[in-house]
Amino acid sequence: MLDPIPEPLRDRMEIIELTGYTEDEKVHIAFRYLIPRQIKENGLTPEEIEFPEDAVRKIVRHYTHEAGVRKLEQLLGTVCRKQARRKAEGNTGKLVVTGEVIQEFLGGMKVRVEMELAERTKRPGVAVGLAWTPAGGDILYIEANRMKGKGSFTMTGQIGEVMQESMQAALTWVRSNAKLLSLKEDFNAEIDLHVHIPAGAIPKDGPSAGVTLATTLVSLMTDTPVRPLTAMTGEITLSGNVLPVGGIKEKFLAARRSGVRDVILPEENRLNVEEDLLPEQLAGVTIHYVRRIEDVLAVALPQALKPQVLEAVKHDEPALEAR
Repeated sequence: MLDPIPEPLRDRMEIIELTGYTEDEKVHIAFRYLIPRQIKENGLTPEEIEFPEDAVRKIVRHYTHEAGVRKLEQLLGTVCRKQARRKAEGNTGKLVVTGEVIQEFLGGMKVRVEMELAERTKRPGVAVGLAWTPAGGDILYIEANRMKGKGSFTMTGQIGEVMQESMQAALTWVRSNAKLLSLKEDFNAEIDLHVHIPAGAIPKDGPSAGVTLATTLVSLMTDTPVRPLTAMTGEITLSGNVLPVGGIKEKFLAARRSGVRDVILPEENRLNVEEDLLPEQLAGVTIHYVRRIEDVLAVALPQALKPQVLEAVKHDEPALEAR
C-alpha cells in the first residue's frame, strides 16, 4: 500500500509493481510445482491420485481468492491428506479428483463467481464495473433506485471518499446534460436517489467506477437496461471526459472470467491492454475504447441517447454540439 508512505520518501523510491497471477498461471504453477510437492509430502504417488485440469480450475475459481497461490497449495494438500487417510484405511484404488470429490473434501464453494450478468442487469439502474483488489480483479455491481422526495442523494456500500466524489461527479454530469438524455433539467427535484454497491461489508474506494456510476444513473433515469454482458471502468470528469485507470490486466481477466462479452475501457489504457494481455486472453471479448462518457453510453445504453448524439459519436464528433 503506497498511500501511507510519506511523499518525500516515496519520491526517492523506485516502485516495482508485482501483479497477481492469472487463473491460467495458477493452474500451470499447480501442475508443475504444487501438486507434485503435495503428493510427495503426503506419502502418495502419482499413481494413487490424479488432478484433472477442470478440477484444479474449480479449486482456483471457487475456493481461493488471492493474488498468489498459498491458499491453493493448502487446499491441494488437504485433498492429498484425505486421500492418504483413505489409503491408510485400506482404500488403495486411484482417486481421480472430480467436482464431487472436491465438494466432499473441501465443502461447499467459498467464492462464487457471478455468471448471470444478464439476469442481474435486466432492470434499469444496474451496471457492472470492474475493480482492482489485492487478490486480483473483480466485478462490481452498482445499483441505483429512486423514490419520491426532495432531491437528496444517498450513497451506501462502505465506500471511501474518492468513490463518493466520483458519485457526485457522475450525478453532476447527468444533471448538466439532461437535454442530451431527453430528461427534464430538474428531473431530480422531486425524487430522492439512492446508489448502493452490494457486498457492503467490503470497503471500496477509488475513482475508476466513475463511468459505471454515470451509466447506472442514466439507465435509471431513462428507464433503460444496460446492454447485457457488458462491464466498464474509467474515471469521469465533470466535463464528461474519461480518464485512464490502473489494474487493467486484473480487471479485464476478472471480466472475462465472469462471462462478460463487452468491456469498455478508457482510450488511454489501450497501451496497457496491448502490453499486458495475450491474444488468447483477449479472445471472445470485445473491447470498446472511449474518450468521453457519451462514447460509453453509445455502447452500454444506445437507446438512451438522441439519434443525433449517436451519429456524432459514430463520427467521433463532440456530442455536446449534437444537442
